[in-house]
Amino acid sequence: MRKTIPTRKLIQYVVAFVFITSGLMKLFGTGLGEVFIHLGIPYPLTIMQLLAVVEIICGILLILEKYTKQAALVLIAVMIAAVILTKIPALHQGFINALFQSRLDVVMLVLLYILYRRQ
Repeated sequence: MRKTIPTRKLIQYVVAFVFITSGLMKLFGTGLGEVFIHLGIPYPLTIMQLLAVVEIICGILLILEKYTKQAALVLIAVMIAAVILTKIPALHQGFINALFQSRLDVVMLVLLYILYRRQ
């Protein structure tokens, strides 16, 4: 008999992977600092580093299945802020282009909502 991973756990692991990877790129990658600087937010590099730590911690909590509902809620807030700061301005390039650019954000929001509701 084959043992399968429950869907909720699979969603947790995939979402955790995305946010841990994103956090690590913010801390150790190059070029993302420029993106944050151009967002027009105060202290962009500090905010980017704090956001990276939050993403990594919440991703680890999802993997460990600790405080899953709270971690999902924090990450939902992160995603909403990302959409407001980066995808709404993309509407100036056209509606279809904005939809295309926001596809990962929408998928992550839906998956995070599932995790939040299932706990």
